Amino acid sequence: MFSRRRMVQAGASLSVLIATGRTRADAGKFPQGTMKFIVPYPPGGPTDTLVRIVAQRLTERWGQPVLVDYKPGAGTMIGVAHVAQAPSDGLTLGIVNSAFVINPMLRRSVPYQVRDLAPVTQVVEVPLVLAANVAAPYDTLPELVAHARKNPGEMNFATPGAGGTSHLAGELLNRVADIRMTHIAYKGSAPAHTDVIGGQVPLLIDPLLSVLPHVNAKRMKIIAVLSRERVKGAEKYPTVAETYPGFDVSTFLGLIAPAAAPKAAIDGAYRAVAEVLAGSEEQARVEALGMFTKVQGPEAFGTLLEAETRKWESIIREQNISID
Repeated sequence: MFSRRRMVQAGASLSVLIATGRTRADAGKFPQGTMKFIVPYPPGGPTDTLVRIVAQRLTERWGQPVLVDYKPGAGTMIGVAHVAQAPSDGLTLGIVNSAFVINPMLRRSVPYQVRDLAPVTQVVEVPLVLAANVAAPYDTLPELVAHARKNPGEMNFATPGAGGTSHLAGELLNRVADIRMTHIAYKGSAPAHTDVIGGQVPLLIDPLLSVLPHVNAKRMKIIAVLSRERVKGAEKYPTVAETYPGFDVSTFLGLIAPAAAPKAAIDGAYRAVAEVLAGSEEQARVEALGMFTKVQGPEAFGTLLEAETRKWESIIREQNISID
């Protein structure tokens, strides 16, 4: 069951995280040793590719290896905990998404405290879409909402798993549109796609890139983009915000460090990542992964994490969502 105290603790921990990121004292130049990126997923996939792009460019920039270390499992918690327990020299960074702040609100036992980590920088934004079976009797969001209201309790939406951004985005859409879609959690995107294509579930919320091949093959259709603005390269797809102003959901990937990491190390890592991803070649490679570079500093990333906490805490409490 959802615990209000867990939610308050998560918000308080995040405030501490941001405050410590702003007040940490400088501690020399960076890097002063071998940098390591912790990836909380198995090798392969877009996140791994993104990290390797950055690691390769930083290796060239610094003239020393930048290592990539995989610590998958427990919904990214194993990898995040490894970063929290790493030496506080700023040489160990972890790649995280929204699960970093969502997990402490959803789970009874989390092997880290948000305050144990410091924000370094957001790296990319990943747009999400609401897609449907190609034969669904609606093509636009207003048509979908009208159908859902005429058929209460019959609309389901699939996502790659419970408690993720896609799941919470669907619950937020339920709220703003005043409809009732039921979440169906799958173990990954592939089985969710299979059932939406097969008609077992009418709707899907997932990253744009994973859905586009099915759309291009006319096996699915995109109803709306969940981010505030239309997506570069896919401008023909309208946003939810065009029907419900203010709606804005996407996921992100960003870097964190141990909370006690020196400010010079945090700032040095941020500046280096910003510079290596400013090149047109790197941006093209990132966009091919279905991501868009959005590099911003420690304070801005900390503010984003705080906003994500505020966005999802009421949804989690309202729907009594827990995945333990």
